[in-house]
Amino acid sequence: MTRFIVFLIIVCACAGGTYAGWKWYTSREQPKAMSYRVAKARVADIISTIGATGTVVPEDVVDVGAQINGPIATFGKDVNGKEVDYRSEVDEGMVLAKIDDTIYAAQVASDEASLAQAEAQEQLAQANKQAAEAKLDQARRDWERAQKLTETRALAQADYDAAKSMFEQSQAGVAQAQASIESAKASIQIAKAALMRSKRNLFYCTITSPVKGVIIDRKVEIGQTVVSSLNAPSLFLIAKDLARMQVLVQVNEADIGHVQPGEPVTFTVDAFPGETFAGEVRKVRLNATMTQNVVTYTVEIVTDNSNLRLLPYLTANVQFIIDKREQVLAVPNSALRFTPSGTEAASADPGDVGAAPASGRGRGASPGAPKEGGKSSRGKPAGDAGDTTKAGVVWVMDAGAPRRVEVRIGLSDGTLTEIKSDAIHDGDEVITGEAAPSSARGGAAASTNPFAPSFGRGRR
Repeated sequence: MTRFIVFLIIVCACAGGTYAGWKWYTSREQPKAMSYRVAKARVADIISTIGATGTVVPEDVVDVGAQINGPIATFGKDVNGKEVDYRSEVDEGMVLAKIDDTIYAAQVASDEASLAQAEAQEQLAQANKQAAEAKLDQARRDWERAQKLTETRALAQADYDAAKSMFEQSQAGVAQAQASIESAKASIQIAKAALMRSKRNLFYCTITSPVKGVIIDRKVEIGQTVVSSLNAPSLFLIAKDLARMQVLVQVNEADIGHVQPGEPVTFTVDAFPGETFAGEVRKVRLNATMTQNVVTYTVEIVTDNSNLRLLPYLTANVQFIIDKREQVLAVPNSALRFTPSGTEAASADPGDVGAAPASGRGRGASPGAPKEGGKSSRGKPAGDAGDTTKAGVVWVMDAGAPRRVEVRIGLSDGTLTEIKSDAIHDGDEVITGEAAPSSARGGAAASTNPFAPSFGRGRR
């Protein structure tokens, strides 16, 4: 009885193993049914853009500084009668601040006294000249008499010599008095220049606004000492007109060739999410900067800020509009990269479709740009006449099976690509990827990565 049970167990085990092996073999050889991920071709607007980041700044900013040293004594009043502060509106010539002028006022008084003293010295020199001229006149008459008496030998030689010497000394005295007058006049000019300088320094103690505008920055407080050296210290930043703002954008050298003055621009700021602002390229500056071997150019963008929503120094995410297509047939970029398993890629460089620009910041590279005789991948594709756009392949679902369709590729915005073909219409299902079931009997579908290397399906 025991041997029979053991024999029965062995027979059942062999039968079960044989059945399991047969099922494994048949399921291994049975081809797996394929399923595909699809998307519909649709009519859409495609905009090719270049992305960059910039800073919103006022068009005209005046940096008000100080030319003298001293502590800040008081601040002025704005147009509303309040103390000058951030966002204060000021008019041209309005007092912004005053520096303590005690020392400079004392210097003005000292220079005024020096000028008065120099003028008195001039008057004294004039008087001395008159006295010297009077002595010269007397000495001249004595010298003339001495000459006449000498002819008659009625005057001693010593008296003759004394008269002559007195006359010559009187002449020298007049010349000396004249020199003293000139020196006094020069001293007056020096005193006037010193007085002018001290008055100007006293004038500089009052900081006034050179323009009409809005205070966007106040860098000093009452009691803070201003020290002026070779560079005037900055006290206030005044924006002339906040209704006109500009965005300074750093654009990569790979994209700068597509940015031209007058081109439209859109940008957003984090302060107002969901709101898009419009602008226009005004200028591309020529002074490039290099940071870690990356060359960038500064682009000036002007925008209207009549509603004063944009604040200075906001960070702007800028999109330069390079080209635009309205209401054209478009498919997802993944549809242009898809190739069924076991089929060689029919389109040239399918990995380039929808790829980001070389700069890493832009979007909208035209995936079909020609390699020869055309523009770069981010340039504007050729028009309908003489179209040299790149060829591509799209697989569409036809009666439940994929069908290969050759197309011409137009503009791309990084997500959708323009398709120029009469074989594809609005609403057609294009294949974007494939997913294979885990077995023929059904199971969870495993997605297939179109970029993963594929091996022969019959490989053991």
